[in-house]
Amino acid sequence: MRVDDTGEPDRTVTPDRLLDSAEQAFLRAEFGAVRPLLRRFENEFGTPDADDTAVRYAVLRGALAARAGNWPEAVRWCPDTDDLGTAPTGVVHALAVTALRRLAEEARHTEAGTAALVIALWAYLLDEEDPGAFRGLLTGRRGTPVPDDLWEQARGHLARRVTDLLRGQDVRAGRDALAAWETAWEAERVDPGAVVPSDAEPDGLIPVSEAAWHLLDHDRRPALLDAYTARHPDAGSWTVDSPDHRACAAPLSLALAARGQDRVGAGEWGEALADFSRAARLGRTLDAADLAAVLRAGRNVGRGRNGQGYSSITRIHGLELAHRLLPQDGPPAAELAAELATELVRQGRKVLRSDPGQSRIRFARALAVSPDHEDAQSGLDELLRAALAQALDGAQPREKLHAHAVEDLLRRDPDCAPARKWLEEHYAAQAETAANDGHRSTTPAAVREMLQYADAADLYDEERVDRAVANLLARAPRSATAESTRAALEHIVDVLSTVVASTDVPRRHLMDRLDTELLRLAEHLEATAPPSDVIELFLRGQMRTGVSARFDQTVEAAYLRRAEAREKEGDVGGARRDRAYAERIGAGLPDQGLLFGPAPGRNRRRHDDSGQESLF
Repeated sequence: MRVDDTGEPDRTVTPDRLLDSAEQAFLRAEFGAVRPLLRRFENEFGTPDADDTAVRYAVLRGALAARAGNWPEAVRWCPDTDDLGTAPTGVVHALAVTALRRLAEEARHTEAGTAALVIALWAYLLDEEDPGAFRGLLTGRRGTPVPDDLWEQARGHLARRVTDLLRGQDVRAGRDALAAWETAWEAERVDPGAVVPSDAEPDGLIPVSEAAWHLLDHDRRPALLDAYTARHPDAGSWTVDSPDHRACAAPLSLALAARGQDRVGAGEWGEALADFSRAARLGRTLDAADLAAVLRAGRNVGRGRNGQGYSSITRIHGLELAHRLLPQDGPPAAELAAELATELVRQGRKVLRSDPGQSRIRFARALAVSPDHEDAQSGLDELLRAALAQALDGAQPREKLHAHAVEDLLRRDPDCAPARKWLEEHYAAQAETAANDGHRSTTPAAVREMLQYADAADLYDEERVDRAVANLLARAPRSATAESTRAALEHIVDVLSTVVASTDVPRRHLMDRLDTELLRLAEHLEATAPPSDVIELFLRGQMRTGVSARFDQTVEAAYLRRAEAREKEGDVGGARRDRAYAERIGAGLPDQGLLFGPAPGRNRRRHDDSGQESLF
């Protein structure tokens, strides 16, 4: 009789028949026959990639690899636990026992693939619903049914052995609860398929978010929070928007809120508020019980029993947290805001003299949370009065004060002379700056503010404003008198020209001042610029001939020098015209102009026209 490679009578070979024969040979420990059968399977049908046949084939390959000590291949071949139901329980059990023994060996605490095999296979075998008929396997081997109590006892004993082994390996490797093999083992027993037999997960055998949920759901909140805090010591960075914390934000926020409740019950007010605050930053919306706990903690934080153990810093910090966590439109938030403001004012008063800056911060924050707090505003006003006195005495820079704050103080205290004096000088400086920059349009506004604070009665008219503006504009260029640059001199002339062109202000002394500055500019141009620049200044018509002998002489010399230059360039006609202009300007000089210097200033409308208009 002919037989095939399986030892059976010659019949058509099918994938199932080959796998049946290979599995039976494996279970009979005839391992030498298993590999040829699998080789023929591959030759006849290839490597399966789907259906029940693929699972049976993969489990056999994994079991053979494990017996040969090829654990990477064993891990690679082991399928998901959801698919193990089609594989013979005996083969699965053999692979599970071999993996457990391997993991129990010395120095296997980093072999994650083997741990994944142990966890996945033993969780499958010990499942209370017995999907792999493990109890039936034991019954067959015993030759008698396994009683219920003995079965439960055996299951518990095997589960504890696996747990103890994994826990010991976690201790050796220093893994925390979020990466522990023990956590993965517990999660797999609750949710089959949580652990995949591979080394793909970089942190642990299951994703860290699944580990966090498992720890939370199984009353291991302290382990979760301790492990996460050790990984991320900066609790201030725990936010739901952060990529580093988004994965664990939900379970972590629940754990924090629950711990906050526990801490309120234990009277750990500040720690409880910190937990609720972190939970909120991680995306938790505090429920009614949470808010009640926050309010209770806020009322008591920083206060010891019987008045002992009072801490102002702890109380302020705790009240800030509680106030932010409570709905802002409710009475509890208003109650805590009032307490917070009172505490801030109390602490601000303590350092009013020793640390004015810190005191100011305290008063300002009190006003921010309780805008109508009179003591906070009074404290700020007191600090501002002291700062005004120092600024007026020159003990501190004026720039440290703000005009709107001083104006607010003056509205609350109209009799505060330092505030009025500081504002007068402040706007006087602004007006002077605007005048120095030649901003005639903005200078009057600053002058009006200056006069308003200079006169308590607030009485002034536009003529007085114009007179003050003119004086400022005239006085402003004097700061640049020491400069001899062309830009500085031209700036002075432009400013004074603006004033002289204004109406309804006394102009005699301003016109004399303009004449002086025009002469300075002309002499500077004579020494440093081409003759044409002096001539262009003359042609502006800001000073007519006959007013200043020195100015006329400078212009005449400029025309003559330009005439010489034009002759050299062959421009005979231009040279002739320049000499004619120079002669006409020279003819307009007073008889004693060169002996006694510039002629005294006079009303421009009264002097005789020397023909300057004909030069334009």
